[in-house]
Amino acid sequence: MRSDPWASAAAIARAVAAGRVSAGDVVEAALATIARRNPALNAFTDVTAARARGRAGAVDAALMAGVAPGPLAGVPFAVKNLFDVAGLPTRAGSRINRERPPATADATLVARLEAAGAILVGALNMGEYAYDFTGENVHDGASRNPHDLARMTGGSSGGSGGAVAGGLVPLALGSDTNGSIRVPASFCGLFGLKPTYGRLSRVGSFPFVASLDHLGPLARTTEDLALAYDAMAGTDPADPVCQDRPAVPALPGLGQSVEGLRIAVAGGYFRRGAAPEALAAVRACAEALGAYDEVELPEAARARAAAYVITASEGAALHLDRLRARPQDFDPAVRDRLIAGALIPAALVTRAQKFRRWYAERIADLFGRIDVLLAPATPCTAPLIGQQTFVLDGQDVPLRPNIGIFTQPISFVGLPVVTVPVALPGSLPIGVQLIAAPWQETVALRVAAALERAGVARAPRPNMED
Repeated sequence: MRSDPWASAAAIARAVAAGRVSAGDVVEAALATIARRNPALNAFTDVTAARARGRAGAVDAALMAGVAPGPLAGVPFAVKNLFDVAGLPTRAGSRINRERPPATADATLVARLEAAGAILVGALNMGEYAYDFTGENVHDGASRNPHDLARMTGGSSGGSGGAVAGGLVPLALGSDTNGSIRVPASFCGLFGLKPTYGRLSRVGSFPFVASLDHLGPLARTTEDLALAYDAMAGTDPADPVCQDRPAVPALPGLGQSVEGLRIAVAGGYFRRGAAPEALAAVRACAEALGAYDEVELPEAARARAAAYVITASEGAALHLDRLRARPQDFDPAVRDRLIAGALIPAALVTRAQKFRRWYAERIADLFGRIDVLLAPATPCTAPLIGQQTFVLDGQDVPLRPNIGIFTQPISFVGLPVVTVPVALPGSLPIGVQLIAAPWQETVALRVAAALERAGVARAPRPNMED
């Protein structure tokens, strides 16, 4: 266990709780792996070694005293650097933010994971201000995909994807506004959870688009996703959009059969731009689940366009003061998108919001007839770092704005999604979205677990040279 960087969070927690390994030994092994592998992957921007050692000592002392260690006892984890970590400035991937005073308290989700016994080992690279699908950061360098170091991790939670896929930690937290958990999960071959909008607290995280921001975990197994989700779930009065709903544990239901669930495949829009490997991954999942019905999300293309309008306008409003005072300190691509967002007419934003309400009603109607919808997570496998264009539906188009074509129509109305990795022969991994009705994270996780048991969904292990 101590020397196995590929151990799952669940396996580590069981071993620590049983006394087969100490939390201190697990943390030292994780820190050593980070020191060896991070120079190649560029996943971490900060390593909190002293804090991690202190926390591991506390977990081991509690065990010695006979105190229950928690369901994530001794599990190392890391967080996208837009989460507040006491003692660190909250970078949000930017040059400007690293000059902020250090955070005085941890983000709510960091605190909840540590209350469950997990141990924070650092903060992770990300796209500037989360306005990114690639994992390329001009200030900290690009995160690199463990399956091919010349390729993107996806973004904006690129360091989160690279750290988990590369075996540096078994669990990481990211954020997802338009696809920033699901895209790295797809490109890096991981399981990722974007919960329902308002399900998990966002307190202590740097915002991007308040009406679209979600936080969630990435892991190498469904069980690890469920462990993390269960530890973090629960209302938070300090977050005005966090709903006061009872937290329904996901872990107990993972082994249940999916028989009786109404599962369909997204057609139309979700087929037109997908590369053959993306369609093959969806087909493999559908066949394993016996899902042969195809449905079409109404006006998905318009939903994506409206999501762009809202993202650009809200993001620009958040950053106007920084844009005025320090435009030269932004990534030029991010700066230009934010400036363009500031110029969007208010009437267009109003139309986008009205359409959003109409679209939410149509989606509610759809999920009255089905329980889970299968769709590609990304239109292709991980592109090369620095790649500017790719072929989409037979045309050469700009890469950056089109990676999220299949994720944006879903986060636009806050639906819960589990992305599962499919490793096709002779191909890089690619993800499939399991989309459920609002507040039905447990259903999506249950289907993900069934695909994992069937051997269709799995996180492939890269050949990492230490």
